[in-house]
Amino acid sequence: MLRFAITYDYRCPFGRIVHDHVTTALAAGADWEVGFLPFCLGQPHVAEGEPPLWERPNDDSGLLALQASIALRDGQPAAFLGFHRDVYEWRHREAGNLRDRAALSAFAERHGADPGAMWTDVDGGGPLATIAREHEGYARSHAVWGVPTFVVGDAAVFVRLMHGPDGDAGAARSAVSRIVEMIGWRDLNEFKHTSIPA
Repeated sequence: MLRFAITYDYRCPFGRIVHDHVTTALAAGADWEVGFLPFCLGQPHVAEGEPPLWERPNDDSGLLALQASIALRDGQPAAFLGFHRDVYEWRHREAGNLRDRAALSAFAERHGADPGAMWTDVDGGGPLATIAREHEGYARSHAVWGVPTFVVGDAAVFVRLMHGPDGDAGAARSAVSRIVEMIGWRDLNEFKHTSIPA
């Protein structure tokens, strides 16, 4: 069984591509244990001396959707994967507003969740506290700084894929398996094309 975790913030287009691979393979029955780690892309840009975004979440355009996703991940897990995929697609295919509670509620309900319970959790502050704890924890323990980052054991690797799987579960499984296998190759520290491949 493949075991790994992966960071996400719905604003990242490369996050969308990698998570499309992961969710496509999981939906097709990939025997993987995946941890989905919220990572607020705004937080690393907070100036020294300024309060963290956890103390002023309305100042960040992506935190509401992250909070909703964590409310589902931890409270209504059967709905998380579908919601997660839908939000990424909506944000990047339709320029969806990640602060739109009605749209986020519709995605949750589409996948069998109770949106009212989701927002009760969000408004109670639990998901925001979880995001702060996980974001800061992986930034500290694994030097994570962005999305998408794969975490395998004590290793963390930032990854950019250029294309999604286009619904091909075999291609999705192969791409993710190859990434996780390369993470285990500790002699490889950096591998990057000098230009965008055609």
